[in-house]
This record gives sequence, structure tokens and C-alpha cells, in this order.
Amino acid sequence: CSAIDACESSNGGCSSKAECRRTTPGNRACVCRAGHTGDGIVCIEINPCLVNNGGCDRNAECTQTGPNQAVCNCLKGYSGDGKTCTYISLCSQNNGGCSEFAICNDTELAERTCTCKPNYIGDGFKCRGNIFQELLRNSNTSRFYFHLEALSIRDISGPGPFTLFVPRTDVLNSDPRVKDWIAKGVMAQVLRYHMVGCANLLYKDLTAITNITSLHGDLIHISYSQNSLVLNNKAEIILSDAVGTNGVIHVINQILVP
Repeated sequence: CSAIDACESSNGGCSSKAECRRTTPGNRACVCRAGHTGDGIVCIEINPCLVNNGGCDRNAECTQTGPNQAVCNCLKGYSGDGKTCTYISLCSQNNGGCSEFAICNDTELAERTCTCKPNYIGDGFKCRGNIFQELLRNSNTSRFYFHLEALSIRDISGPGPFTLFVPRTDVLNSDPRVKDWIAKGVMAQVLRYHMVGCANLLYKDLTAITNITSLHGDLIHISYSQNSLVLNNKAEIILSDAVGTNGVIHVINQILVP
């Protein structure tokens, strides 16, 4: 007589995901394979993600890849290996893309707000201070700023509002009269002739008026023709409406002479 192998046929009636083990002649035990659970007759894949998020971080997604196997991937807005995920602060790098004069605040995942700091105006991505500060930040107007500084003229750093007509930097650098005005001590008068007090005049406002009084005291004549604004029949406004907290800057292509 020979012993009957209970596992010989049809895996002994065990699940295809189980191992049939002979015990005594004619008997067997069904044991689910690794990664499966059940009584051996019925074996089900173990999904580790169903318990404790598969060991993944609470800010990670657990994805089953096989029997009792899974991978962890950090959710959007977080970085890490999935087991540990750290919130990515948009504001931590390059101020979140906000202006250097803005405050960046993380809000929702992968979102942030940009708000201009006190004494600055703008949308948070571009923030402007007073027009005296803004002169220095633009290469077209920086030379005018240095002339004001050299003569300690700080009129336009006050509360304003002011309207400023600034000869472009290359014009101030190339006009030979500038050195003469400085030597004769009249440069301050020339500079103040480019400033208008108590008025925040945008380009569209200037098209509706013909004369304005400068801080120097003399009138500036304004004419509008062929879609251009011209001051004193000579200087054309070539860049306009650079708005600061205390006024507006317009760039002109010639120096105004009182």
C-alpha cells in the first residue's frame, strides 16, 4: 500500500494562491502564500494601503503594486520619499515670485498671496514706493535722481501728490548745458521746473489741460497733437504713468528750461 497524496490533484482543493502541504496520509493543509490572507481554500491579496495608509505619510498617497506591496507618493504641494512628506512653501524660494517689496503668504496647497509692504503700492508682483525711490530703480530716470541727490533736493519724497517730468538719462548725460547750469548754480531751478506739486496727473489728465505750474514757479505749456503730448512745444512724453505712492512719473525726450 502507498500513502495517498492529498495535494496531487488540483492543488489538493486549495486556492491557486495557496500552498498545499501534505500532513498525514490522505490529508493536507492549505496555507496562503506570502502577501495573501485567508483559510487556504480562499486566499485574498493583502492590500497594505487599507491599514494605516500602508505606512505612508498622511500627506502621501498609498498605491498597491502587488500582494502586500505598495508605493508611497507625496501629494501635490509636498516633497519627500512618501514615508515622510514635507510641505513645500512657495514663499521659501525667491519670495514666491512676489516683488521684493511684497509679503508672500502661503495659503492653500501650491497657492500663495503677494501683498505689497506698507508704503508701497501695486499688485504684489510689482510694488512701487514713492516716486523719489522709483527714479533710482529705472535706468531711464536714475540720472535725474542722482542730480536731485547731489543738490539735496528732496521735495518729491514728501507725501505729495506730485507729477514729475523726467528727461531720459541719456538726454541728461549728453546735453552740454547741464555742466554749465551746475557751474552757474542754477541746476536746482532747472530740476524743480520738471516737478508739479499738489497734482497726480496721469497721461489722460494731461491731454485735457494746457498749462500747469511747476515747483519752480513757471508755467509748463502742454499741447496734444498726433497722439503725442508735448511740453513747451519741444519735449515729448515717451513713457508715462509710472505711478508711485505719492505721485506719477512721465519720461520726456528733452530737458525743460524755465
